[in-house]
Amino acid sequence: MFIGFDYGTANCSIAVSDNGTPRLLTLENGQRLLPSMICAPTREAISEWLYRHHQVPTPDSEGTALLQRALRYNREEDIDVTPGSVQFGLTALQQYMVDPEDVWFVKSPKSFLGANGLKPQQIAFFEDLVCAMMLHIRQQGETQLDRPIEQAVIGRPINFQGLGGEEANQQAQGILLRAAQRAGFRDVEFQFEPVAAGLDFEATLQKETRVLVVDIGGGTTDCSMLLMGPEWRHKTDRRESLLGHSGCRVGGNDLDIMLAFKTLMPLLGLGGNTQKGTALPALPWWNAVAINDVPAQSDFYSAASGKLLRDLIRDAEHGDKVSHLLKVWQQKLSYRLVRAAEESKIALSEMKETDTSLAFIAAQLQAQISAAQLEEAINQPLERILEQVHLALATCETKPEVIYLTGGSARSPVLRAALQHALPDTPIASGDDFASVTAGLARWAEVMFS
Repeated sequence: MFIGFDYGTANCSIAVSDNGTPRLLTLENGQRLLPSMICAPTREAISEWLYRHHQVPTPDSEGTALLQRALRYNREEDIDVTPGSVQFGLTALQQYMVDPEDVWFVKSPKSFLGANGLKPQQIAFFEDLVCAMMLHIRQQGETQLDRPIEQAVIGRPINFQGLGGEEANQQAQGILLRAAQRAGFRDVEFQFEPVAAGLDFEATLQKETRVLVVDIGGGTTDCSMLLMGPEWRHKTDRRESLLGHSGCRVGGNDLDIMLAFKTLMPLLGLGGNTQKGTALPALPWWNAVAINDVPAQSDFYSAASGKLLRDLIRDAEHGDKVSHLLKVWQQKLSYRLVRAAEESKIALSEMKETDTSLAFIAAQLQAQISAAQLEEAINQPLERILEQVHLALATCETKPEVIYLTGGSARSPVLRAALQHALPDTPIASGDDFASVTAGLARWAEVMFS
C-alpha cells in the first residue's frame, strides 16, 4: 500500500489514491491534519519509547549510543516509559499547557533538520524524533485501511530551514529518509512540495499552462514555475516541466513569531526603559518567541537569562511588565505565546480586530490586535516571501499564466493582496490550502508505485 506523506512544519497529513482520486486519512479526533507537535516526560523518553514499545532498530553507532544514554538516564531518574508516554498533535499541546514545566515539548521538529553545526548525536536524536511521529502516523493510517503501508512519497521543501545550502538540504532529507525507513516504510521517494501542490491543481487543467505555484508552509516558502496539463500527468520524469524554482526558510511560523514580538511582547516590557532612562535590551524578548531557533531558545532558557531578567525587573521603569517575561522563562511559555499570536493571525483573516488573551501569564492581560498591526508586524517576512516569487521568475524566461497559491498561510488577505500587487495581471487560483500538497504527493505515489 502506498501513500503521499506531507511531513510538514506546521501539520502532518497522509493520503491514499483511490483510482486516481486522492483521499486524506484522519489522524487525530477525526481531523485530517495532525499538528506537528510531540511531547514526552523527558527528551530521552523518545528513544526508549521507540525501542521498548515498537522495537525500532538503531542501525548505526550514534543511534545505539543515544539509546543507551537514554535508557541509563531514564533508569537513574526513575522515569517509567510507557506506551502512552509519547503523545502527538493537539494531545501533546494540551499536556504541555497543563504542565509546561514538567513536560518536554517540541513544535515543528522539521524546522531543525537543516540546521548548521548539528553534531552526530543531535542528528541521531532528530532522527528518533521524526521516526516517532512517522511511526505514529503510519499506524493511524494502517488502522483505517486495515492494510500495511510500506511505500510513501514524502514531500520536501526546495530549501529546508538552514543556511548551509545543498549540504543542509541533504542533511535534512537524509534524516527524513532514515527515519521513514526505521518507521516501517520499505520504499521511499521524495517530491518537492510546490511541485506536489501543482500536481493536484494540474488535475483541473484542460491544456498546457504555465503555473507559478507559491506554497507558503509553516517553516518555508517555495515557488515553482511549472508546465502543467494533461500531457504531463502520468510522466515519471517531470524535470522538463520544472522551468524555475526558489525557496527560503520563511513561512507561517515566522509570521506568527513576528506578530507575537511586535504586538504581544510590549505587554511584557519590550521597548521599555530603565529607571535611568536607557532602553532595555530587546534580545531577551526576541529569544523568548524565536521558537524555531535552537540557539535563541537555549539562550533564553539559560540560568544566565533568568538572572538577567531578575536584574531587569529591579532596574526597569516598569518592572511589573518585565516580571511577566520572567514568568514565561520560569514556566516555559514560549510556545503558548506564539500559539496566541497564530490564533490572532487566523482570526484576522476574517475580521479587522481581535482580542488576544494572555491570561496564562497574568489575569486580565490581553492585547487588541488590528489587521493594520498584523500587516505592519509581518512586513519583513512578507518581503522575503515576495522575494522568492521574483527569484523563481528570474530563473526562467517566461511569465506565469496563473498563480496557484497554497499552504497554511495562503488564506491571509494581507499575503494574497501583496502577491496580487507584485503580479497584478496574473490571476490567483486556490485549492485546499492545507491538503493540496498531500493530495499531489498521493498522485505522484500512484505514478511511482503502481
